[in-house]
Amino acid sequence: MSKGLSLWFAFSSIMLLAVTAIMISYSGWLAALLFVVSVANIGWGFVIRAKKERREGSPASETASSR
Repeated sequence: MSKGLSLWFAFSSIMLLAVTAIMISYSGWLAALLFVVSVANIGWGFVIRAKKERREGSPASETASSR
């Protein structure tokens, strides 16, 4: 995954989790919804990373096990 895309997912996840924390004091239902969206955003980042690594043919597990 490129550095820019990694930065985007990191920043967007932090912002979503921060807004979720703020919403806890206003609305529990909205906070729960934002939490689900935050987890989905983090998961989506992992899915995109796995797809890009699979296309490139160099999965992270191979490089970690070869050390």
